[in-house]
Amino acid sequence: MTPTLAHPVAPSPPLVVRDDVDAAAWDAYVATQPHASGYHQAGWRDVISRAFGHDTCYLAALGDDRVVGVLPLVLFRSRLFGRFAVSLPFLNYGGVVADSVAAREALVAAAVTRTQDAGARSLELRHEARLCPALRPKAHKVAMRLPLASSEEAQWAALDRKVRNQVRKADKSGLVAASGGMELVAGFYDVFARNMRDLGTPVYAKGFFDEALRTFPDSTRVYVVRHDDRVVAASITCRWRHRVEVPWASALREYNPLSANVRLYWEMIRDAIAGGATEFDFGRSTPDEGTFHFKKQWGAAPHPLVWEYWLPDDAPLPDLSPKNAKFRAAIAAWQRLPIPVTRWLGPHIVRNIP
Repeated sequence: MTPTLAHPVAPSPPLVVRDDVDAAAWDAYVATQPHASGYHQAGWRDVISRAFGHDTCYLAALGDDRVVGVLPLVLFRSRLFGRFAVSLPFLNYGGVVADSVAAREALVAAAVTRTQDAGARSLELRHEARLCPALRPKAHKVAMRLPLASSEEAQWAALDRKVRNQVRKADKSGLVAASGGMELVAGFYDVFARNMRDLGTPVYAKGFFDEALRTFPDSTRVYVVRHDDRVVAASITCRWRHRVEVPWASALREYNPLSANVRLYWEMIRDAIAGGATEFDFGRSTPDEGTFHFKKQWGAAPHPLVWEYWLPDDAPLPDLSPKNAKFRAAIAAWQRLPIPVTRWLGPHIVRNIP
């Protein structure tokens, strides 16, 4: 009997990593990827470049002239904190998205090379799971996510009794919620800048939020809660597919007894349900801290985040968080500064804190 010859397996097309793929091709690929975040969209490159002035390097892996993976990269050159690269800074999600392990490894290798060529000391990739065994992981944060009911009434019934009572208290206290776009950014920023000062954290420039709203008018939204015409709580949400995320939210502490923050979050959740979203992302938190428990009381569950690092040799993992003991004195001093000073000085500092 003549043996049957197996059909030869066609070799995979060679991978090429480039940094000049046009935005349309980039976004077309991101739109097909279930693990991509809204922050992988090419528009965020322009937002970060214009608002912070950082160099960006958006790497795309191509096989047979077709995009098979992407990795957005932002390069920092700071006299205070040194040189490093992040995907993506100032945002909760980023990192590599690829069709295959080969494409992923090619992109990460290219990112390491770009990091080294820039004289940077570290590369940070913000992933939702362990993707790169060759890199060093850090799992210090979680995303707090709430599956949404199909109706406002069902969501209300599912809330903890304490939360429902706080929403009722806010309504009885005369707090009024509203949502919109660019016209509400100034009110949001007044509250955000005040809250950041109180936390001892330098505040982003208002232009960062202006750029985000201008670039993504259909998927970003501003929420405010007013008391006697004064904005006392505010937030910005980003919509991506079925999920609404709130990366930035603040409330004036003196209005905590009126449950202004609770009223703000209930308004965002109501609006997300009305818009057909099935999940509400409260943003990242440190487990067992105050914001973690605030989000948990809504029924949100923690989803571990894994940030992965390339570092030369055995260098320690970078730590620019406010919990770093070496920043304690600076934080205490910042909390005593007048708000106008922090609004002027803060953007010059925080542009280098990813």
